[in-house]
Amino acid sequence: MTISDVSMIVAVIAGPILAIQAQKIIEMLKERRERKVWVFTTLMATRGTPVSPVHVRALNMIDLEFSARNRPECSVIDAWKVYLDHLNDAPRDFQDPNYQAQYTLWSKKLPDCLTELLFVMSQALGYTFDKVQLKKGAYTPQGHADLEFEQSMLRRGALDVIYGQRALRIEVIQPPQLGK
Repeated sequence: MTISDVSMIVAVIAGPILAIQAQKIIEMLKERRERKVWVFTTLMATRGTPVSPVHVRALNMIDLEFSARNRPECSVIDAWKVYLDHLNDAPRDFQDPNYQAQYTLWSKKLPDCLTELLFVMSQALGYTFDKVQLKKGAYTPQGHADLEFEQSMLRRGALDVIYGQRALRIEVIQPPQLGK
């Protein structure tokens, strides 16, 4: 048996095995990209409703799907850390007389942090969005905003009653007289 015969046998046996392995690697890379794109598209679709469960889920997937070892993705991780730090730095002391001012200041910075995260994520994934489009391009119906505001006001009102900051108004109504 010659070297060319051995080479031919090895090629016939190894060729299909290597082709299958190459296909598996290609599929794995494609699935990894699809998961990253899912995170990005979900955040884009829900950027007008940042408290929605699917938005929060996508945010929490960033650490799993993006790698700090990949240079463009490292920017995503860094922007996520800044945004997460800001999210976790919300004022929580309702009793503080400066609470409303602190909350307003904190709230104003949120869209900028999310926009920066979406911007670096879009760059890492090869999309061409500008920051204005990312920040102002979401549509949220006024009805959704009204509903969220009203629910927030109801929660705050209930908390004021629970914490003793506001009394619950009770009005006695005379039942109608029967037989008159």
